[in-house]
Amino acid sequence: MESNCEEKVDVERTNAYMVGAGLASLSAAVFLIRDGHVPGKNIHIYEELNVTGGSMDGYGDATTGYANRGGRMFDEEAYTCTFGVMESIPSLTDPKVSILDEFNAFNKKNRTYSKARLIDNEANILESSCLGFNREDRMALADMMIKPEDTLGTKTITDCFPESFFKTNFWFMWTTTFAFEPWHSAIEFKRYLHRFIHELPHLNDMSGVRRTPYNQYDSMLLPMTKWLESQGVNFELNCRVTDLEFKPSDMQTTVTAFKCEKNGKETRIEVGEGDFAFVTIGSLTAGSSQGSMTTVPKINDKHVGGTWDLWEKIAQGRPQLGKPKVFDERVEESMWESFVVTLKDPTMVNKIIEYSGNQPGTGAMMTFKESGWFMSIVLYKQPHFLNQPENVQTLWGYGLYPYAKGDFIKKRMVDCTGEEILTELLYHLNFACDMKKILKTSICIPCILPFTTAQFLTRAKGDRPQVIPEGSTNLALLGQFCEIEDDIVFTMDYSVRSAQIAVYKFLNLDKKVTPIYKGQYDVRVLYNSAMKILKDDNLREKIGLVKSMMLK
Repeated sequence: MESNCEEKVDVERTNAYMVGAGLASLSAAVFLIRDGHVPGKNIHIYEELNVTGGSMDGYGDATTGYANRGGRMFDEEAYTCTFGVMESIPSLTDPKVSILDEFNAFNKKNRTYSKARLIDNEANILESSCLGFNREDRMALADMMIKPEDTLGTKTITDCFPESFFKTNFWFMWTTTFAFEPWHSAIEFKRYLHRFIHELPHLNDMSGVRRTPYNQYDSMLLPMTKWLESQGVNFELNCRVTDLEFKPSDMQTTVTAFKCEKNGKETRIEVGEGDFAFVTIGSLTAGSSQGSMTTVPKINDKHVGGTWDLWEKIAQGRPQLGKPKVFDERVEESMWESFVVTLKDPTMVNKIIEYSGNQPGTGAMMTFKESGWFMSIVLYKQPHFLNQPENVQTLWGYGLYPYAKGDFIKKRMVDCTGEEILTELLYHLNFACDMKKILKTSICIPCILPFTTAQFLTRAKGDRPQVIPEGSTNLALLGQFCEIEDDIVFTMDYSVRSAQIAVYKFLNLDKKVTPIYKGQYDVRVLYNSAMKILKDDNLREKIGLVKSMMLK
């Protein structure tokens, strides 16, 4: 990437203008202040919503029900960039410690070990320690590991594996842990295999999973926002950036102004010489729509939310800024539906504990592998929200196939109310005898998300722009839809890393971007993974698989 300048940047006179108040922008602000020593008052963050956090939300109350559109799992090896930010942010509950200290203490006390990872349609907990591969499946997996990324092009996962692969325990657990679907990009699947190869031996018990004490908004994004505010960072909420102005040039890309809309009024913010523009492109939660116990969420048109509109505008005639339509015009391939259940009676949680053998927060994900909706649920450590009363509990779930019909409620998931989704779940758990009581004392809020897996869609080289596009003098593109070599989208680390790359490069800092963990080069990791893949086979075959998986 070409830097804007090799001279030392005068940070006292440098202003940073950011589109979006999600994890990427907040992380960029942290890096600017902590590592670049840019004064907080020089940082300006514009957010179209009335709250920071972007896709990492968490809100509600015991009366109307709690909601968060997604839940995130952490991994010690793969999330080092994120941890590097967390270590600088003080906890809201104890300012003497960082949110990373709080995170580590929580996970030392609350360890994950799932006893009910896969469940069939008769509510039987299935044996899942064996990944279920045949020889053809194993060879296809090894081939995927060693095949150069450039040879995969726009191939899907289905293009690279036999039909039997998609009936293995491995697929049921891997796809629901990371939200892959068969038509998603083979390149993204390959990158995940490399990045999380060390977790393969723990796939069935999820013992490598780490969690925040509360939902990620309360545990991470809110503390980050509060700290940035204390540093003087300017937040402009309810302010939508509608377009960028560029300096006329055939060779360089230089942002000169932001066009904004706030309270029905249009404003223009100049980006001066020596200033920088950080723009989060795309969105996993744009166009999302919530329902209730009695109403069905709407399926919105794609242009709901400014991030997609803005990216399309600035990319027009500028191929170096990527191709947003590759990702935002295939909703049928990227949609899923999540839901949060607020429980005012302990019956359901007590029955899940008895059924699964896991206390809340220790079981990670429970997947109903034969479910028409391909549904999974997570019962977090309680409370999961900062303002959650002791006598109220919550659980989160999602369906990867929201267009399919349910097994007990014979309707598409996208056509169901919260009550119908909760009813389907209770039948899958075989809790029908307590259904009336649970439904009467619970609130299930469903949420349709048109773009949640858009970043996994098949793509060609250049469809995702570089963090600092070729020829850019002051524009960085952040978030899940920029291109970072070897890294994996749909993780917090990807957003944080995009911010770190941009800040370090723009400010010419004598610092290295946090390295990406590459377990595929560790013989011990590969050996342990081969032991898992070939659980029932002989040692010679296991060693042979390790050799075939080793990357040159």
